[in-house]
Amino acid sequence: MGWLQLSALIMVLTGFTHSFLGETKLIGPLLAIDAPLVQMPLVRKVLRFAWHLTTLLMFATALTILWPGTPRAVICLIGGIWFAVGLFDGIFTKGQHVGWPMLTLAGVAALIEGV
Repeated sequence: MGWLQLSALIMVLTGFTHSFLGETKLIGPLLAIDAPLVQMPLVRKVLRFAWHLTTLLMFATALTILWPGTPRAVICLIGGIWFAVGLFDGIFTKGQHVGWPMLTLAGVAALIEGV
């Protein structure tokens, strides 16, 4: 397995984990709160949609870096974004968010291949 395949695999696994844990640990409990804003149908739909859209974008970036002929600059850009987001997440949450290592690692693997 090459670096790009490893990066894409981490991105896909991160996406599945994001959707599953996010739904069970965050979105579901959040939507169960009896607050007026959270009980609005549009708010409920947009929260869930936006959460899972993020997962779809993770899958899209994985496909993009594996797509034959993807320019190295695009691979580096995607890797750099994942790397920066992972580091920011780790620093901002003081390491408490479970996703920061995987975000960072996916970025590093893409950058190794892209550079």
